[in-house]
Amino acid sequence: MNRLVAFALIIVVAFAVMGATTPGLLNNTKLGLDLKGGVEILYEASPLTEGGEVTKESLVQTALSLEKRANQSGVAEPDVTTEGKNRIRVKIAIETGKTEKEREEAITKIRDLMQKPAELQFRSASECTDGTYCKVEFNGSDFKAGAAKVQSDELGRPVVAIEVKDKDQLAEVSQRLIGQVLAIYLNDEAISTPVVQAALTQGTATITGQETRAEAQNLADIINLGALPLKLTDKYTQSVGATLGKKSLNDTLFAGVLASVLILVFMILLYRLPGAVAAICLIIFVWLLLAVFWMMNATLTLPGIAAFVLGIGIAVDSNIIQAERIKDELRSGKTVASSLRAGAKNSFRTIIDAHITTIIAAGVLYFMGQGIVKSFAIVLIASIVANILTNVFLPRYLLQLLIKSGRFNKPGYYGVKESEIHAL
Repeated sequence: MNRLVAFALIIVVAFAVMGATTPGLLNNTKLGLDLKGGVEILYEASPLTEGGEVTKESLVQTALSLEKRANQSGVAEPDVTTEGKNRIRVKIAIETGKTEKEREEAITKIRDLMQKPAELQFRSASECTDGTYCKVEFNGSDFKAGAAKVQSDELGRPVVAIEVKDKDQLAEVSQRLIGQVLAIYLNDEAISTPVVQAALTQGTATITGQETRAEAQNLADIINLGALPLKLTDKYTQSVGATLGKKSLNDTLFAGVLASVLILVFMILLYRLPGAVAAICLIIFVWLLLAVFWMMNATLTLPGIAAFVLGIGIAVDSNIIQAERIKDELRSGKTVASSLRAGAKNSFRTIIDAHITTIIAAGVLYFMGQGIVKSFAIVLIASIVANILTNVFLPRYLLQLLIKSGRFNKPGYYGVKESEIHAL
């Protein structure tokens, strides 16, 4: 009796927690471009100056610049990835609550902003009558690409070392501005205001004043970013409207719910008690996966939902394998308790082996793939981990509670007829 109470208590508490938290999890789940609507742009990078080169480092830094710009424009969760040797793909979901006209205006603004080269300037207040730093002493193209690096001074404090292309220009400017501020601007925003301490005649300089190494690295990245002579050409643009995104989400959710209901009915009819327990565990599995999404702060896309559904299929397989092994043991003449132990033991290795191979495949997709492929792989890996917890160990524990209560020891409860049982 105590075991039945424990079983009922576990179910009641689990469903109470799921009922209380599921609406919040659904509302806080971030939707990607294909579900919310927005814009996807594929850029091709090329040198801005003759003789320039598009390197892997410059491509990554340019992608970082695009991501920062998208964040500054107030859009939701930009996804910026590099592809091949000279391409960058940008996916930006537009926040809901906007009219179609407002969304189109936002998309146009984003496209214009993305394609504009990063504008890095070193400015002084020389000859400025309004007290601002109005005179441009250096542009981003005056610095060697990738030359800004974080180093440490004699006291171990972080400094940023930079190198210019024309050392005579640096010598002239530094001599003229000794004791004055040479402010660093990126896209008209002041990033740092270092003071020139001495004349610099070797074409190199160090910028001090950063309190942490992370702050110094950020400044170095900005300088390297501004020094990149890359031009972006729009090769492909796809605009997804809010209506289309909402329809995709609704159709996907309807198909998923319908398939899940049919699966639960199938499990209960074919496997009886183990099927009912499996149905409970599958519901807990879906909730747990939503909770993992929320904790990961992940963005849900159509490929992610596909992986989600695939995870449900794998979870169903886990329960079917275990239930079939229990039925095989019952048919051999063993008791229900012995059949559960033997069936769980014999099915465990098969289930785990299948999960491990799936995780390996998903891991390869994650490290080798880009964009939506990575999204699919992450969701699949998360679903496998959640599945092991909720559809391998949990069903076994719940069935043990029911069997040890002494009220569910008839083979018919497990989908086995008396005529199918063979004596040992």
